[in-house]
Amino acid sequence: MNGRTSTENFKRAAARLGIAVVLLGWPAASAGAFAAESPPGPQRPSDVTFFAEHDHSAQSQRDQDQAARDHEQAKKDAEQEKRDTEQAKKDAEQERLDRMQELYDEGRGYLDEESYRDAARAFTKLAEMHGAQADAAFYWLAYAQNKLGKRDAALSTIAEMKRSYPQSRWTRDAVTLEFEIRQSSGAKANPDAVNDEELKLLALQGLMNSDPQKAAPMVEKVLSGSSSPAVKSKALFVLAQSGTSQAMDILGKVALGQSNPELQRKAVEYLGMFGGDRAKKTLADVYTTTGDASVKSAVLKSYMISGDKQSLFNAAKNEKNDGLRREAIKQLGLVGGESELEQLYRAENSTEVRREILQAFFLAGDAKRLVEAAEGEKDPELRRAAIKNLGLVGGKDAANALQSIYAKETDRSLKEEVLNAYFLQGNSAALVAIARSEKDPGLRKKAVEKLSLIGDKTATDYMMEILQK
Repeated sequence: MNGRTSTENFKRAAARLGIAVVLLGWPAASAGAFAAESPPGPQRPSDVTFFAEHDHSAQSQRDQDQAARDHEQAKKDAEQEKRDTEQAKKDAEQERLDRMQELYDEGRGYLDEESYRDAARAFTKLAEMHGAQADAAFYWLAYAQNKLGKRDAALSTIAEMKRSYPQSRWTRDAVTLEFEIRQSSGAKANPDAVNDEELKLLALQGLMNSDPQKAAPMVEKVLSGSSSPAVKSKALFVLAQSGTSQAMDILGKVALGQSNPELQRKAVEYLGMFGGDRAKKTLADVYTTTGDASVKSAVLKSYMISGDKQSLFNAAKNEKNDGLRREAIKQLGLVGGESELEQLYRAENSTEVRREILQAFFLAGDAKRLVEAAEGEKDPELRRAAIKNLGLVGGKDAANALQSIYAKETDRSLKEEVLNAYFLQGNSAALVAIARSEKDPGLRKKAVEKLSLIGDKTATDYMMEILQK
């Protein structure tokens, strides 16, 4: 066999086997030339075709895997959206409760300032919300209307209160006010006039300053008499300022419910300011005997004012009312009960309650325990809550923890929560670093969105950098 014949045979064999490019690394042009010189014959898939089909199969598997991951992420996102919706409803209800308390305090403040028109507007809004303090709103609206000389409107408001809230603890005061309005129906209204009750209050204040022992029984007489709640509230304040043993006795009686709810809550508040074992015992008695959630809430706040961590801890452990339990946890955070909160967190199974405890850690400024939860908590929802609170608590430890979490985390929703936390901190440097290094376009976009809202020099410089590319 001569050299030419051997070469031609090799070319034909190489073309049939399809190895010119794959195994010998020859140029595609050479392989084409070999094929052109080869005679027609039976065809078989080349190794190139085999590898192409293998690559297609591998790509198909990768696409299926990505689709599965996308489906799983979509499922997680839907579950998170459901939890967020439920939490939003709870937050909206809490905002409503806060707004009602705000209107009540606002209205009472206007009454103290004798701004009766403003008070009437505030109490009208509160009555229309039909909340727990609606009966009180009706009473104070009638009170303001009477001060403005609108006696018919005041009587109509009282009638509406008695009809809508027949069991209200404000009924006695409303009946007294109604009697006074009917008695004075022929008199000309003068909101600026100084009446006998106001003069008595001034006299009581003076007597309390000079001789508290004599003044205390007189204040008690006012509190148990037919004076208006506004006058009684001022008398109670005068009494609380004395700090005497007699004052403590009277405050205890009022706190235990021998008056309308507002005076009861005020007495509870003053007992918290007094502090001491005696006040603590009275507050405990009030908490266990009252069925009014607003009074119980006032007791919890008084525990906070007096620094009574143990009583707050007991309420947080044993209270059956969810709202009051959350209030106890919150007040425990405000009073700095980190160790008590940690005990509660370890013993608690409810995700919702544990989230409240994480919020209390923030109120206590306890970044260490928030970092532990953000890094080690198994429940993604609780990790989200811990990360959010790290953003609120701020500080170097929180910033370092967030950086570490973002670098290690694979759950995109948690990475987004870290971005939110950086935004809450105003940490534009960290957001810029993520925007520069993040490979995920969606997360990079989120980082830039946060930066656009911060708007400090670091953020602005980065925006210019993007625009100049």
